[in-house]
Amino acid sequence: MLNRHGTETLAQPIAAPAPAPTAGPAHTPAPAPPLATPLASTYLKLVAVAFLWGGTLIAGRILATTMPHLVAATGRFIVGSALLLILAWKIEGGLPRLKPNQMLATALLGVTGIFLYNICFFGALEVLPAGRTALIIALNPIVTALAMAVLFRERLAALRWAGIALALVGAAVVITRGDLSAALSASIGRGELLMFGGVCAWAAYTIIGQRALRNLSPIAATTYASLWGLLFLSVGGATEWRDIVWSAFDWRAVASIVYLGALGTVVGFVWYYEGVKKIGPARTAVFNNLVPVFGVTLAALLLGESILASMLIGGAMVIAGVTLTNRR
Repeated sequence: MLNRHGTETLAQPIAAPAPAPTAGPAHTPAPAPPLATPLASTYLKLVAVAFLWGGTLIAGRILATTMPHLVAATGRFIVGSALLLILAWKIEGGLPRLKPNQMLATALLGVTGIFLYNICFFGALEVLPAGRTALIIALNPIVTALAMAVLFRERLAALRWAGIALALVGAAVVITRGDLSAALSASIGRGELLMFGGVCAWAAYTIIGQRALRNLSPIAATTYASLWGLLFLSVGGATEWRDIVWSAFDWRAVASIVYLGALGTVVGFVWYYEGVKKIGPARTAVFNNLVPVFGVTLAALLLGESILASMLIGGAMVIAGVTLTNRR
């Protein structure tokens, strides 16, 4: 069971009575295996979040090319918000009443991480391949770390900066198939600018989330942010309702909305917030470098794209960079 701080709570053990003596030789019981540390559990969850968000690139690409963007995002957060409300009721007995400052913080979370990010996310995926979009998303830890350093004077050791750089280069190797010069020489268009705007919105969401989580559980903060975001998206989505092509709304679109809402939103956001609260926004954001690795891998498995040597080499670099950045 998770407590309000996002960590596991264990019941105090009850002392067992001493065993009766036996006539046989003394037997020393084997030591119990060590329990996983809360920090290790946090890292595993953040890796799982990166995997789920790698899948959102495929689901988002399907929706971005078949239906209006605000309608797609609204559908995502109808599913996500409903599941989050159920989760909050089952685990925490409902949502706490917000103070004015908490209401402002969660509204800002809804504007940045839900409303603005999804506008940029779907807009970019309409004109960009999922792989190139994933490469731009990998800039998130750089933007987050720089914002924390400039705005809050959070100091990062040289070793962690090296880890961020290594992970980012590894992500670039994966997406560009080993030809880094192609990424540097390619022109920057509307899609790239939209996704970079999404990266900035997500960095703001991450930093604001650290402040909002001081007095709110990850589930409560995520639920309120999703509800605020759904409100803003619904207003925009109402203007696009007439543009829906219902013949394109097939099972793949429905499955994509459910995936984005249930896994990409509920599981992903709650576990991401737990990471922000446990290890801080800059170190949590580094795990976003795994998103393009998983995105390309899932594209190969689900869409039949080939797995190249550059994917294996770049993936190893990303994992090494994440490990290096999170060393104490």
